[in-house]
Order: sequence, then C-alpha cells, then structure tokens
Amino acid sequence: MPILPILIGLLHLSLAEDKHLDGFSLPSLPSEHLIRYLNTFPKLKQELPTNLTGNGTISSACWGHERDCTPAGRFQTPQCPGEHTGWARSKEAQVRTFYNQADFGYIQEQLSQLTPQCVPTYLGDSSLECTHYLRFCRGRNLLFDFRGLEKREERIRYHMDVLGPGQLLGHCKLNRTRLSGEMEHIGSALQSWGPELRNFDVLPHPVLESGLCDVVVNTPTFIMKIDATYNMYHHFCDFFNLYASLFVNQSHPAAFNTDVQILIWETYPYDSPFRDTFKAFSQRPVWTLSDVEGKRVCFKNVVLPLLPRMIFGLFYNTPIIQGCSNSGLFRAFSEFILHRLQIPYKPPQQKIRITYLSRRTKYRQVLNEDELLAPLEANDKYDVQRVSYERLSFTNQLAITRNTDILIGMHGAGLTHLLFLPNWACIFELYNCEDPNCYKDLARLRGVRYRTWEQRDLVYPQDEGHHPEGGAHAKFTNYSFDVKEFVHLVDEAAEEILSHKEFPRQTSENPSKTQRNEL
Repeated sequence: MPILPILIGLLHLSLAEDKHLDGFSLPSLPSEHLIRYLNTFPKLKQELPTNLTGNGTISSACWGHERDCTPAGRFQTPQCPGEHTGWARSKEAQVRTFYNQADFGYIQEQLSQLTPQCVPTYLGDSSLECTHYLRFCRGRNLLFDFRGLEKREERIRYHMDVLGPGQLLGHCKLNRTRLSGEMEHIGSALQSWGPELRNFDVLPHPVLESGLCDVVVNTPTFIMKIDATYNMYHHFCDFFNLYASLFVNQSHPAAFNTDVQILIWETYPYDSPFRDTFKAFSQRPVWTLSDVEGKRVCFKNVVLPLLPRMIFGLFYNTPIIQGCSNSGLFRAFSEFILHRLQIPYKPPQQKIRITYLSRRTKYRQVLNEDELLAPLEANDKYDVQRVSYERLSFTNQLAITRNTDILIGMHGAGLTHLLFLPNWACIFELYNCEDPNCYKDLARLRGVRYRTWEQRDLVYPQDEGHHPEGGAHAKFTNYSFDVKEFVHLVDEAAEEILSHKEFPRQTSENPSKTQRNEL
C-alpha cells in the first residue's frame, strides 16, 4: 500500500479536533507522529478505516522507546559518521550511547525505572510511582495542603520548602525506605521532586472520602518547576522536558490530549514572551501556586514531569558523546510544537533564505551590520531579511524561523530558535563569545548544521568586555567582523544546504501560484 495516501489521510484525522472514536477524540499530531501514536494503542487503531492505517512499514512504525521497536521502525536513527575510536568500543556502541543519552532511548530508560513508592490496596486508593532520583513521578488521588502559603510573606520561586511534613498525603502502602533512597539529587529545586516528596505521608482514610479536600481537581494536572521564563534557552528546557514527559506518561490514549491543567510551582504571576508554547500542551489557562494557596487540593491524576536542570538530564545538562547528532526526540519536539501552534510552512523557492537576528541589547551588538549584509543582499542567490525578534510575537518569530535556511545571530538565547529550523538548515552563530558548546551542542541534538566564527584575528571586539561583577568577559562588549570572511562562511553554509538530501528541489523555473502562496 502506498505510504503517501495513508499519511495524507492521517494528517486530516490529526487536524480534525472533533474526530471521535468510541467517545474518544484523536489528538492533533503531525501525520508521522499520529501513526506511531495509533500503533501504541492498537485497540484505538482498530476503530479506524483500514485504508488509513495500512500495514507493513506503517504498522511497524514506532517512536523508539517501545520494547518491541526495531531500529528500522524508529522515528529517527542518530547519525554518527567518522571514527569511533576513543569514544566507544564500536560504532554500534557509539550510536547506542547517543540514543540513550539524548533520544528516545532516554525515555525508554525512564520507563524502565518507574517504581511504585506508594501502592493502592483498593480501587479509589492513592498511588505514587517515580523514576530514579524522583525525576519523574505520577500519582492518583493525592492531597496537597497549600494552606501554609497564605502566611508566606515572600514570593515563592525555586524554593525547596513549599510543602512541610504531612502536607502531601495519600491513602496507600508507602515504602518509606525506598522513597528515602531516591533523595540523592535533592541539592537543587530543579533537579528532583525530592524536596516535595520527602514530606509524603499516609492518610488513614481514602483521600476523596476523607472530607479534607477543599478542592478536587478532576482534570489531569502537570505540576511544573520551571526555569527562567524570559530566557528562551532556559524556558525551552521546561517545554522540552514537558514534551518528553508525555511519553513517560503514555499509558493511556489521552496522553497527548490538551484537556490538562498546568500548575507552575511558584507564586509569581506567570508571564513570558514564550507563553504561547503552553497552548501546544493545554487548552486551559496556566495556574500558579497563587491559584491554590490556602486550600487543601486533591488531584485525581497528577504528573510531576521531568525537570529542567536534572543531573545528566535532557537539553540543559545532556552529556553528548562525540561524533553523533540528530536526536529523533528533539526533531519530534520541533514538529510537535510547530504543528500544535499551526505555524505556516513554505518550501524553499529559487533563493536561499537567510534570516539575520539583529540585537537591540546593550551587549553583543554587531557594529558593522550594514556592511556585512550588503553583499548578501546584492547576491541574487540569497533572500535576506534582518529582524529583531523581541519586537514580534512568538508565533510570528516561529513563522520566520520555520521558513529560514540560514539563521545568523550572535551568541544569545535567541539562537534557541535553531530548534525550529528545517532539517536541512544551518545555524550560524556569528561569534560564540568564548562559550563554544552551548548552541553547537543544541544544533547537534536537533540535527541542523552549525557554523561559528573561527578566524580570531578577523573579529574585532569594541573592548575587552566588562562583566557586571567585575573582570573582562567576551559576552559583555560589542563586535565588528571582517566582511569578506563573513560572506565566505555564508557561502559555504549555502553550498552545504544545497547538497543536503532533504533540501526540496524545484521542478520548474516558475513555481505555481499555489506553491508561492502556501505560507
């Protein structure tokens, strides 16, 4: 059976929010994602017409964390070209290491670690299960006592004392020794759920029958301890780990539904230029602790997702074996966000599309921006735009990034946009300001090409840089660059893009009106 008609049919299904099967609504997912979702839940898949699900390759498609998933069926296999000597005992070991560090192998590891901490005896009892070091937990019928928050004079953020002893309760058989043994990563609020779960205690009566609940939340709830909301790099540690947690929690077809509640573990009002990203996960307004303070809240279904600064975690602290790139988990996250936020896509036409990120900050401005861009703008093979993302809505930013072939910018959080570039694209970190691995590693994880300035004698800092706390620092000054070398690096990036196997080739000198207007 041809694959393309199946993909098109599934894409229509994924866009149909009101498509109900036996009382259940299919989640809105990209077609390749929806295939794997349906293969995870075969009973649901059986309710679809057979001409939409097919067989063979489609039936064997999987994410990569499933126990019976073959390498051929995986969403994506990492690329590890070149020699492996010194980094792994074999090429297979090199690929496997990267897969377990930064791909769906990491999800598989978390699933294998899920261990009951508090076991129910009867239907309706509480339950709690967690992975090692309490990085991810989920529970049912748990009581959180937030009455003490009303007396707190300070705002709560990154606190490890939100709950006190006996302020997290469940009616179940608690293995206190096992729970205590998972507290090793309790040194930071963003590394573990240990600061909260060390206060877990047993209630002698079923939670929902105890009469203690001031509020009962029936909606599945994700409680999040988040990083810096105004820095794109750090906030996307939160969003990425929330996405990864959907797979760890994928024990029910509703795993990718948006009828969930997000509760942020702080009393500051949630505000972020990237807040629209939460719409990819939830159709409900985001809560903070201020929305529940003073109450004993009973959650029927609660998830404590993977955290943004876990030791050897995902995104921020990911250890990456040398020589490998292209995490399928990172690519899936990119496609998921773009699909859920309905960011338009326009295939390349005759010119390489270059987006230059112009900074309006005090430091790391490019002093000879006009000189650098002039030769590119005069070159017929390039379509150049200069933008200041801080002046645009986040969805408009994503619309530009998704339709960019070369993204150029100075070292800074805005380069996190590389997550949403096309697969063939290149991120050109104009100068890394002596922080060489941050965006280089992120580009490796996402699977896009990376370039940065190499000729130190051809970059001209305004001064030595002055760190706010004293001392010279490359991130705290402005720069000029050699024009000829800049153009040379862009030309090299363009040649690599044109040779990329996924770069779309036009079959006509004059693309159709439909193609031109697809955006």
